[in-house]
Amino acid sequence: MSSRGLENHAWSPRTVTDKLLAFLKTHGPQTTAELGQALGTTAENIRQQLSRLGAEGLVEARSRPRGVGRPAQVWQLTAAGHARFPDAHADLAVQLIRSIGENLGPGAFDTLIAARRADTEANYMAELRDVVGVKDRVARVAAIRNREGYMADWWEEADGSLLLVENHCPICAAAAAHDGFCRAELAVFQQVIGPDAPVRRVEHILADARRCAYRIEPAPAQGDAMPSGLHGRGDEDGR
Repeated sequence: MSSRGLENHAWSPRTVTDKLLAFLKTHGPQTTAELGQALGTTAENIRQQLSRLGAEGLVEARSRPRGVGRPAQVWQLTAAGHARFPDAHADLAVQLIRSIGENLGPGAFDTLIAARRADTEANYMAELRDVVGVKDRVARVAAIRNREGYMADWWEEADGSLLLVENHCPICAAAAAHDGFCRAELAVFQQVIGPDAPVRRVEHILADARRCAYRIEPAPAQGDAMPSGLHGRGDEDGR
């Protein structure tokens, strides 16, 4: 995990079991050796923990191909394992969404989503009012989302783009019931990070990814901008 550590998430793991589940949640499939190294214990201890968690239906093993030799055995969370992490009143949220749609019509819920988006944007913008740089803004957004239970993190990629990841979705049931939540989330990120840094969702929990991830591409520095003589060449060539 990043240097911020497992304990900095809003859901703070305390036992070895919690730490193991949290590491699989935030890092995806891992070998026993990788888990032992990350958690500061032996592979044998990890195997015992995984055996127990597997019997409880919280983790499962699968094969991961590697270049040479037999595939490696890695462990990952099951649906029940993912469900161990907080989901903000899932059943109630889904019931309310259905009731609003049935009794007030789909337009009513769109209005509520828009109001929630506006409130979220206002709150985030207030927290980012003194933050100027794109990296600093992404870092602040990650900190806010982490505080809200999304197990968020961010880093800079080799190509200079930034990746904002959410390893958990505390409103997943509601988001699955109405895609307006996810659309609003993306719009909020774009608004608060700024128009000069396009934000794209590149991984989506609701599309069977293990996390949601957003790629942010800051505008190039002034010295890196395309020479003015090259602008428009594609149009001139008919491309």
